[in-house]
Amino acid sequence: MNEFLIPGQLVRNPDHPEWGLGQVQSVVHGKITVNFEELGKVVLNAGCIDLELV
Repeated sequence: MNEFLIPGQLVRNPDHPEWGLGQVQSVVHGKITVNFEELGKVVLNAGCIDLELV
């Protein structure tokens, strides 16, 4: 699913719901940068996580 993410989309990390709502900042070379409400900016490996669209 991560291959369809584009900047601006709202997502949640099902493994860490305490991070809150996140907004995709960028998707580059298998890395997804998301700005989460409760955690701030995080760079995630697209191959290791399935973010949920909100």
